[in-house]
Formats: sequence, C-alpha cells, structure tokens
Amino acid sequence: MSRVLIVDDAAFMRMMLKDILTKNGLQVVGEAVNGSEAVDKYKELQPDVVTMDITMPEKDGITAVKEIRAMYPQARIIMCSAMGQQPMVLEAIQAGAKDFVVKPFQPDRVMESIKKVLGI
Repeated sequence: MSRVLIVDDAAFMRMMLKDILTKNGLQVVGEAVNGSEAVDKYKELQPDVVTMDITMPEKDGITAVKEIRAMYPQARIIMCSAMGQQPMVLEAIQAGAKDFVVKPFQPDRVMESIKKVLGI
C-alpha cells in the first residue's frame, strides 16, 4: 500500500484529499500545514508520495520541494494549485515536483497523478 503525506494549510483541502486517497486504497501517513512542517514530516515518515500545496504560510510549497529534493532526490511530489497559478506550477516542476493537480480536486485526476508518479 502506497503511503502519502498531504501538505495544505487548509484543513478542508486536506480532508478532501485524504478522502479521495483512502477510498482508492492509499494510506495517508501524515498531514502538514506548511512547508516547514512538510520537510520535517518527510524526514520522519519518508512517504512514497507527497501532495504539496503551493501557497502556504511560513514556507511555501516550492521552497519545501527544493529542500525535500535536496535531501531525498528520489522524492515524488505532486503540486496542488488553484487556477491561475501556472507560473508557480512551472517553477515547482523545475524545482523537482513530478506532476500537479488543480483545485478543486477531481478524484479521477488526483488518482491519475498518483499512479503516474508511482509508476502503477
């Protein structure tokens, strides 16, 4: 079973993602509310995949991706962005994110992205 870390400052978004992932047989091993927490939780949990919000307080998702990928080059991270954040999505992909999904989440698209980055 694939292990997922969900990173989003909005509790509602984390809950929606957790629901989609668990219904599709994935295990949510942790949640983080900002980029700093994401880096710490990644070190602790070493999940198979991370869903990372772009805009968060304290440390944004792009900075967190860079830090995680610097320590764990094999990290698989999917960016989650609102519409209109295309330049930031591009920056996130350049920083090492493997894919992105747009909010509001479409369950099929989320799972397609997870399967793509996990190679299943």
